[in-house]
Amino acid sequence: MFRKAASARQDWVMRAEPTEGIERIEAWFHGKAYALHRHDTYAIGRTLAGVQSFSYRRGRRDSLPGNTIVLHPDEAHDGQAGTGEGFRYRMIYVQPALFQHALAGRALPFVEGGVTTDPRIAAATETLLQRVDHQFEPLEQSDALAELARALAAAAGMTGERGKGDYSAARRAREYLHANHTRVVTLEEVEAATGRDRWSLSHDFRTFYGTSPYRYLTMRRLDAVRRMLLSGVSLATAAADAGFADQSHMTRHFLKTFGLTPGRWLQIVGNVPRV
Repeated sequence: MFRKAASARQDWVMRAEPTEGIERIEAWFHGKAYALHRHDTYAIGRTLAGVQSFSYRRGRRDSLPGNTIVLHPDEAHDGQAGTGEGFRYRMIYVQPALFQHALAGRALPFVEGGVTTDPRIAAATETLLQRVDHQFEPLEQSDALAELARALAAAAGMTGERGKGDYSAARRAREYLHANHTRVVTLEEVEAATGRDRWSLSHDFRTFYGTSPYRYLTMRRLDAVRRMLLSGVSLATAAADAGFADQSHMTRHFLKTFGLTPGRWLQIVGNVPRV
């Protein structure tokens, strides 16, 4: 099932039920969509109508219908309509760990610019950027993600060499953080779980997963918050249950990560478009 997120001039978001490591949305905004923010996933999308404008890596980018957007993990960006007509787009958010299954320990690919017309990337995103009510078969999604990882690597000019770092240690750290994200995790715990000192591990984690260990931990908490908010849990309860110190602590991280306050996010996800 998918969630529809009102009438003609209101902003809206349609959101597919998230699967392991991937989130899919289709949205329409008529003005300012998102404040400057960053998340620990790849954000890969296609503009369907209008001009989709955003700040990215010290410049403004404008995506036209048919263009593919590729935003790297932990790169700050915002979003707004480039004209008064608004814009419509689809986007997938892919955890770098999924691409690592296909990349086999290579560093994450970086595609310059934020907007691309590379035909390899366009073709590789066709399956994943279908309507949000499309239900993927497990093998269909897995094959599409592998194809997209290879297309990104090719567009980035990557060789087959493995990234410089300890991929096994980074993977163990990710698994440990994932399993313990609702509580405070100490540096000593992560060092013991991985057999790697904290400084080397921080480098390894960013090389293979595109972000820092603490950012990864925070994102898993925010994922839990969004699930709870959609089920009707209060902000304060969601913040506490996800492992944040309090509601204001959670709200600050939510805004920095998604470019929206929790209340605004709930509002647009709750809108039902007439399309």
